[in-house]
Amino acid sequence: MARESARTRTTRRRVIGGAASASLAATAGCLEGVWNTAGRERAEQLSLRIKTLPTDADPYAVRIARALAGALEAVGVDTELLPMAEEALLRDLLVNHDFDLYVAPHPGGRDPDFLRPFLHSRYAGERGWQNPLGYTDLSVDELLDEQRRREGAARSAALADLQTAIAEAQPFTVVAFPDDIVAARRDRFTGWTRTPPTGPLGFLAVDRAEATRPTVLRALLRDARATNNLNPLAAEHRDRGTVLGLVYDSLGRPYRGEVRPWLAREWEWTGGDGDCRARVTLRRADWHDGRPVTARDVAFTYRFLDDTSLGEAEAPVPAGRFRGEGSLVADVRAVGERVVEFDFEAVAPSVAERAFTVPVLPRHVWRERTDPATVAGVSVGARTTEALVWGNSRPIGSGPLRVDAVEPNERLVLSRVGGHFLERVDGDLGAAVGGRPAFDRLELYPVPSDSVAVELLAEGRADVVAGALGSSVAPEIGRAPALSLLARRSPSFYHVGYNARRAPLSNVRFRRAVARLLDRAALVESVFDGYAAPAVSPLAATGSVAPELAWDGEAPILPFVGEDGDLDVERARAQFVEAGYRYREGRLLHG
Repeated sequence: MARESARTRTTRRRVIGGAASASLAATAGCLEGVWNTAGRERAEQLSLRIKTLPTDADPYAVRIARALAGALEAVGVDTELLPMAEEALLRDLLVNHDFDLYVAPHPGGRDPDFLRPFLHSRYAGERGWQNPLGYTDLSVDELLDEQRRREGAARSAALADLQTAIAEAQPFTVVAFPDDIVAARRDRFTGWTRTPPTGPLGFLAVDRAEATRPTVLRALLRDARATNNLNPLAAEHRDRGTVLGLVYDSLGRPYRGEVRPWLAREWEWTGGDGDCRARVTLRRADWHDGRPVTARDVAFTYRFLDDTSLGEAEAPVPAGRFRGEGSLVADVRAVGERVVEFDFEAVAPSVAERAFTVPVLPRHVWRERTDPATVAGVSVGARTTEALVWGNSRPIGSGPLRVDAVEPNERLVLSRVGGHFLERVDGDLGAAVGGRPAFDRLELYPVPSDSVAVELLAEGRADVVAGALGSSVAPEIGRAPALSLLARRSPSFYHVGYNARRAPLSNVRFRRAVARLLDRAALVESVFDGYAAPAVSPLAATGSVAPELAWDGEAPILPFVGEDGDLDVERARAQFVEAGYRYREGRLLHG
């Protein structure tokens, strides 16, 4: 906004100081005064809408949003809070980009490269967690690219510079990393403490308490979307992919900070600096319809993720949900029935391995889903394909479980696949999953609230909650003698997202002033009941946080304007005035 004003002043000086007549100059001066006066008379209070999740879906997000809305109102912004169903919210954020601000958890990731699709300007027009903010900064782009190419100390240095740039510009504001709070019974199945049920490996690693017990594992879902849509590419329906991670195999699985071979028996790296290649050998496996999994299926998967139209559209239509992982691959080809060769972009092998974590899709099913599609909720004129909106109610994967029954909003039933290669996975990952699932059938039931979930567990009507619960039910879990309470720091983080396509959120000074309205430490206590860690960096859970951005009692950059959760309204308003905004009768006006 400052540059626009400077250009305007420059243009006016040229008109006034040029060869124009004195009368023209005088008229220009009068007109300028009229325009300025009219502008002041038309100035309206700044209004913003905050979109978030409702209490029954996510009590953390809405409480953070309320605190932010209250602070914005206190500094003179007309603020509307809009809680929305999760599917509708994600469609607005990730598909239509229709928002001012939002408060929600970001999926995060154990490898810092998840930031590249989230912030790189090349993805600003795409869907999914690919830059839904519309943020563009070439210097940040360069750092996002550089950290992909580096390893060791060189990568740490690039990531430190990247985190500082993000903290200064505030394209989004990190609030906190919550604890995943899990509740499980101990009488029928054990082992949840080793690998919690917040991901697919948790269900594969569980043991039966006694060999004679029934082999039906009953799990509760706090999100019914998995019973309504089983498309692994649908960004608005998926979060961590716990259920579909059991139905679809990937070449590798993340485990203890590394990607370990899974559907791939092994991979071998070749090439030098800036020329990263891998040769992947597959295990013998079958799709759930009996057809063999081949190298052609793997090569198809990566081409399909890059362009779900397979060249039929005027421009590629990528699968947004796995855009970051897929963008690591430059080329892929089948060189045998079970051998695939990958050429990667200019990335380090340790980063390239992320590409092996996407679900491998059956070519004979998905190649028929390349046609254009129009669905409710997608902006008029938006370009998408059937593959991205298909419900996929009977998914065909190659995973250790297959879908047997789907009752929307009521029940999802998966059954064990006999002869799955799970029994042949070696190393510590193989030891963790134990060779085969401890159950023959997995039944998943959506429930309306955390309290209902804990009540059903305590009554013995379910075995575990497939995902994290809110901190408010932690005391209930602790008091129930048959239940175990597990808490582990999540890779996801709660954040405030700003739509940089819209003023005033496009103004870095405005975003910085908003960031200072949030007391993260106070929010951790009041919102999360202490089951979270305040943070400034989105990499706080990766082990790659920049030392200067580590939390030490307060935000090291853009600290809260106030004390102990109490906003200093006058100081906060001064931040907006310093950013170039003005007040009238206590209301913050448009720039």
